[in-house]
Amino acid sequence: MDPTPPDTMTGLTSGEVAVRVEQGRTNAVVSVTSRSLSQIVKANVFTRFNALLGALFVLVLLTGSYIDGLFGLALIANSVLGIGQEWYAKHKLDSLAVLHTPRATVIRDGDRITIDVGAVVQDDLVCLRPGDQVPADGPLVSADNLEVDESNLTGESDAVDKAVADEVFSGTAVVAGTGVFRAAVVGEEATAQKLSRQAKVFTRAYSEVQASTNRLLRWITWVVVVMFPVALVAQWRGLPDGSWAQVVADWRTIVLRSAGGLVALVPEGLVLLTTLAFLLAALQLTRQQALVQELPAIEGLARVDVICVDKTGTLTQGEIVYDRCQVLDGHGEAEALDALGAFAHDPVPNATALAIATRVPPSAHEVVARVPFSSARKFSGATLDDGQGWIFGAPEIVAPHDEALRAEVAPLAADGVRVVVLAKVDALQDWGQVTPVAIVQLNEAVRPDAAETLAYFASQDVTVKVISGDNPVTVAAVARRVGLAVEGDQGPHGSDSSSAVVDARALPDSVEELAEIVEGITVFGRVTPEKKRLIVNALKSRGHTVAMTGDGVNDVLALKDADIGIAMGNGAPATKAVAQIVLLDSCFSHMPMVLAEGRRLIGNVERVASLFVSKNVMAACLLISTAILGVAFPFLPRHLTLYSVLTIGIPAAILALGPNKRKYVPGFLFRVLSLSIPAGVAAGMAAFVAFAFLRGTPAQASTLALVVLFVVNFWLLGVLARPWLWWKVATIVAMVGVAFCAFFFQPARVFFDLSLPVGQWPLALIIGGCGALVVEVAHQVRRAYSLRSPVRQHDAELASVADHGGTPSISTP
Repeated sequence: MDPTPPDTMTGLTSGEVAVRVEQGRTNAVVSVTSRSLSQIVKANVFTRFNALLGALFVLVLLTGSYIDGLFGLALIANSVLGIGQEWYAKHKLDSLAVLHTPRATVIRDGDRITIDVGAVVQDDLVCLRPGDQVPADGPLVSADNLEVDESNLTGESDAVDKAVADEVFSGTAVVAGTGVFRAAVVGEEATAQKLSRQAKVFTRAYSEVQASTNRLLRWITWVVVVMFPVALVAQWRGLPDGSWAQVVADWRTIVLRSAGGLVALVPEGLVLLTTLAFLLAALQLTRQQALVQELPAIEGLARVDVICVDKTGTLTQGEIVYDRCQVLDGHGEAEALDALGAFAHDPVPNATALAIATRVPPSAHEVVARVPFSSARKFSGATLDDGQGWIFGAPEIVAPHDEALRAEVAPLAADGVRVVVLAKVDALQDWGQVTPVAIVQLNEAVRPDAAETLAYFASQDVTVKVISGDNPVTVAAVARRVGLAVEGDQGPHGSDSSSAVVDARALPDSVEELAEIVEGITVFGRVTPEKKRLIVNALKSRGHTVAMTGDGVNDVLALKDADIGIAMGNGAPATKAVAQIVLLDSCFSHMPMVLAEGRRLIGNVERVASLFVSKNVMAACLLISTAILGVAFPFLPRHLTLYSVLTIGIPAAILALGPNKRKYVPGFLFRVLSLSIPAGVAAGMAAFVAFAFLRGTPAQASTLALVVLFVVNFWLLGVLARPWLWWKVATIVAMVGVAFCAFFFQPARVFFDLSLPVGQWPLALIIGGCGALVVEVAHQVRRAYSLRSPVRQHDAELASVADHGGTPSISTP
């Protein structure tokens, strides 16, 4: 217990502050904006892909053939790109945190001084003015028409009137009036920090592409473990005499050819291309003020079918605006507006007065007496220099028995309009005759781009649900104003599950029960932070991919549990820390562009993934065939590097940047395997036939087998590039030209160890053509199956339109 309580007039002394600082009773907290650098490096370096490819890379380097270790560059590039993007996002958020470091005014030694909020100590007297953030929790010792916006904690946009002895909480903001409070609870124990602490365990966004790739890598890991000794034995058996002396002499060749087959089993290009595609998309989005903190979040948003939005800060601008002054029959507009100006330009205005003052000029009369507004009275009063008294307040307070006025006000209130009545009175202390003169209407300021943004989501079959701490009627009115279809408005204690609008206090507190009714609800009002979290998890339990937007500390728990969390740039630091995407300028209209970019990315990655996986299938076929027949593996690692770069890597990178409007359809891995398996088998068996049965030296046999691979894979590339636009044809022609130079240009032939016998290459082309025919048949069968579904047919049509239409046309309000 403090030996000396703070003096309410002079505040703490310098000595008392020093004691509290020494005891650690300060408001300083560790602000976590994202994962630490060590966590970022660990997550991007210690992966299954890096372990597989890294082991093979070291094995090749031990042979001294550094040219054959070129595939290791993919390992390094993948880690560097992932670390770089997440570190860039972290640096950006750290910069924003520094830029928006709040300050507080405290009373110490009788003087008012401004300090960082982290320097506030327990029992400090903190001064509050409009626009200030409340830095700690504590009771008010002074209050003058003080109104506090607690939406950051509760989600309710209505300002709360505060009087002496009322508690104020960290994370809230002063919108009107002044006050002084004692900082009773500071630092990690303050309300905002308690909510933030529940979200400090970072979760990664789920990526179907990465999950499918990781599943492939798990399978491939076991294949590599099994095939490594098999490959070594096969290469040993492929030696001319197989003696130990020759094994010792040719161990480098055995290791290199074994590693060549095993490296081809690892889809290093797919992992690298996915990372690169994510990175380029993230950079594009950053230029549009959407900061991607986790690369998989771009793809995740493409899978979203439900987006939960907070009303305050997302659909609305978080402030009220003056709409109109409806003068009642028998009264003059000029007189009403003049009296309204006296209230609007109050020396200590509240939020309502500030909104009216933007459009109503000051009164021509001087105010000789005032009754300030208070939450207890729910009205304010003024007497002008002409002797006329006026009151301005809630209809039920100003004229509780006026049935005609109630009939005028009721439909407005039902539509969520905020109504205040201006009336004449005989005197401020004793009203006497009360004569209502005008009905003043105010609304929440709706973002001008909200309606068009929500219309875009509806066109993309994304369901929008509004979750707010406000009154359900008010939230429903805002939802209608932005174009959402809302029906079945419900009272505060209703529980009709078929209603599109509900008071969340009536909803069950278990995910299982809530999941049964959440589908049919569009607007949720009176939602607590924990109930937001339950709603998100209930939707996820029904198989939905859920995105959640928010800006306040009250949104942190729901953002963390959502599949994709989207924070506003002007939101709380804790909110931005747990979100995967941060809208830097707090503009919700960027969301259609983010969604479209995600769908373009996942559609294009799926388009080219068959190229990479077919190579893995091809390698498995060759390893098995060579092991059974006891012949050497046909290729060196450098052969497969050339083949991968020209038929897979470069073309795939170009195709992945093209337009694609196709909506997300589950089943990425199945669709990829349905083409890559037959294509890989065809390429592998055709290459093995050329290697095993065409005559020539071992180097010539390898070269002929490589020709076959090029023929089959260029055909597969042509299949995946359909419809053939000029830039796609140009890409394929360029790759064929480079491959031709590699086979016939002497320095390239030496570098890649190629030897093409003149009389055998036509036969290699024929064998390759047979493999290409198998690929074409597999593609036609797969296409016929896909078009059997109306949904898939629609998606195929969209993909075709995107291919022919250049850049996707995205409505960005």
